[in-house]
Amino acid sequence: MARNTNLRWKLPLTCLFLQVTMIVLFGVFVRYDPEAHAQWWVEKKRRNFSSDLENEFYYRYPSFQDVHTMVFVGFGFLMTFLQRYGFSAVGFNLLLAAFGIQWALLLQGWLHHFEGGYILLGIENLINADFCVASVCVAFGAVLGKVSPVQLLIMTFFQVTLFTVNEFILLNLLEVKDAGGSMTIHTFGAYFGLTVTWILYRRNLEQSKRRQSSAYHSDLFSMIGTLFLWIFWPSFNSAMSYHGDAQHRAALNTYCSLAASVLTSVAMSSALNKKGKLDMVHIQNATLAGGVGVGTAAEMMLMPYGSLIVGFMCGFFSTLGFVYIMPFLESRLRIQDTCGIHNLHGIPGIIGGIVGAVTAVYAKPDIYGDPGIVHSLDFHHFKAWSTTKTQGEFQAYGLLLTLAMAFGGGIILGLILRLPFWGQAADDNCFEDAVYWEMHEEKSTVYIPEDPTLKPPAPSVPLSPSVPAAPLSSSEPLGHSVPLAPLVSSASLIP
Repeated sequence: MARNTNLRWKLPLTCLFLQVTMIVLFGVFVRYDPEAHAQWWVEKKRRNFSSDLENEFYYRYPSFQDVHTMVFVGFGFLMTFLQRYGFSAVGFNLLLAAFGIQWALLLQGWLHHFEGGYILLGIENLINADFCVASVCVAFGAVLGKVSPVQLLIMTFFQVTLFTVNEFILLNLLEVKDAGGSMTIHTFGAYFGLTVTWILYRRNLEQSKRRQSSAYHSDLFSMIGTLFLWIFWPSFNSAMSYHGDAQHRAALNTYCSLAASVLTSVAMSSALNKKGKLDMVHIQNATLAGGVGVGTAAEMMLMPYGSLIVGFMCGFFSTLGFVYIMPFLESRLRIQDTCGIHNLHGIPGIIGGIVGAVTAVYAKPDIYGDPGIVHSLDFHHFKAWSTTKTQGEFQAYGLLLTLAMAFGGGIILGLILRLPFWGQAADDNCFEDAVYWEMHEEKSTVYIPEDPTLKPPAPSVPLSPSVPAAPLSSSEPLGHSVPLAPLVSSASLIP
């Protein structure tokens, strides 16, 4: 029997309850006090050894625009490759992101921006909220087409909470460097989503296999998301770096890594195909792997050639993941990864965490300068006694902690979402927009492929141009036949 998919009251009541709750919490806790906020920023900048004590909005807002575009346009359209699930890919991405940024502003505000009993709201809060929601969008890719919008809202609430805790431990307690979120965003989001979809395994998903494929137009829409993500990824990795050298390095390193991943992905896609053709799935996803892999070490002295190496490795292993690892996960480990997030975010995220640890260990004062290495690796506060080796160890601990929290949290949430009253679709109705959306009938002609065997054979000898028929006389009645000039015999054309 098909599961209950009636959202007549479940979805509107859930959305209204969550939104009213957000309004109440924002009314109690969130403020923007220009004077107090300016003083808070001055103190923050003084502690970070930065001379840019002026308009933070002026510096951060362009990066916020780029990150915002990636979350709502890039991730949304990237998941439109399913031929009958485009409405849900873009629409549900908008839904979970709109709720996620509100909940993230509250949780991150309580941990990072709580002053005098209020959360001081600024442009940095908005960027960090988008980072948090980006992790949710990554996890959404694993369960795409198999969960209801109510389940997505519950997943967003739970994941944003766990993400904020993990991020606070890594960035504030361990002071791990992770400018582009290879660990906190991509690794956490990927393995959290993979664990959830593992718990929500569907035995009879083959019944919806025909809708799990793509079409020409859906792949084209998905490529729009790829291009938006690829173009804006340098802003994503450098948005929260310190103004100056760190932000400059983050943008340059990301740019180089992305370029290398494109060439490597194209080469691998063609090499792994028996006919040497390209697979659009690889081009849509593996070309972005360089941006994921360089995230942790983005603002470090990775050097341009180092960024190219990272992009090469990520493009190489990401494409291999789509060809070999993804089928293995589904057939052997029962992990039904709809979008292949393990290959785009999981593997490159782990590579990024390892690269960050190694780069920190080999950081040298003659490259950064003594003040620069202290500032770049946060060797102050409780880590004033640290060395580059110690920082590398902290980076590794951060990666392991992220994986542990992703697996543990994914198991708990997966068990909650397995309850049968969340409005999830039946196995034979997965990947279908009509389950949750009002679909309008389309009037279109049916395309019938042309059979080349039915074409008449081409003439062996070209014919002379036909003589036009004589004009009808005005005195002759309609339908009176008019004699045509005789055609020239083809034999007369032969000398």
